[in-house]
Amino acid sequence: MSVAIAAIHEALRGGLDPETDPARDVVSVDAGQLLLMPAQSTRYAGVKVAPVAPGNPARGLPRIQGAYLLLDAVTLTPLAILDAVELTAVRTAAVSAAAVDLLAAPDAARLVVFGSGPQAHSHVEALRAVRPLRHVSVIARNERRREEFIRRYEGSGLVVEAGDVGAVAGADLVACCTTARTPLFDGTLLADHATLVAVGSHEPDAREVDEVTVRRSTVVVEARSAALREAGDIIQPVRAGLLRPEELHTLAELARGDVPTEHHRPRLFKSVGMAWEDLVLAGAAYEAARTG
Repeated sequence: MSVAIAAIHEALRGGLDPETDPARDVVSVDAGQLLLMPAQSTRYAGVKVAPVAPGNPARGLPRIQGAYLLLDAVTLTPLAILDAVELTAVRTAAVSAAAVDLLAAPDAARLVVFGSGPQAHSHVEALRAVRPLRHVSVIARNERRREEFIRRYEGSGLVVEAGDVGAVAGADLVACCTTARTPLFDGTLLADHATLVAVGSHEPDAREVDEVTVRRSTVVVEARSAALREAGDIIQPVRAGLLRPEELHTLAELARGDVPTEHHRPRLFKSVGMAWEDLVLAGAAYEAARTG
């Protein structure tokens, strides 16, 4: 995870512009959707195909599966095929951690995580890599999965326990890693010093945080174009006249030191997941395997 976070930092500081990323292509099929995410850099090109099948959990299968095809940028020769689920779990959390590393208080130690799936686990690992986490409260609808989540951290040095929405008030960090379509908590609960990441949705009519959270916070997104196209957490307050697009800051601006990290108000990083992130980490994984 630390290598992945460093790769994201390096790409952004090296001049990568997320605004040039192709839009995610969503193709409806009978069982759900196919998400197609192409990208290119000077060294590599690639495409992720991520099928989303809402009926799969009832069958005991993952909701999201898929594969990533990595190509040479000059010849477009296929170089590697990667597991898109693992790649997505790592890259989403690594991008969140890269943002948190630049936004959160250095001594942030208390995390509230909404969700108990792969992204929740990845975010605990990633945020632990950039901040001295000591306590994690887990809020999830499925009690069995929440207990399994908690057991995984026995002997890890972290205090991980079940929590409720009230735990948000004492949190230094909050990670929203769910498939919720409506806000998970009242934004008035957030402490002024808190940093929040919301990664669970990429549709205009779905969101994990409310307008109060957005209005109270310094808001950072991966790219303005992607956020205004896909992030319901951003789109809905904009439509309601509660947020102006020019108030949004971008991850590239944050990496350059151009975003004021005001510690008298919360900081929100809203991610929808972008193709450049997959490409950066697929390239890093390929290079690590070759030099292995």
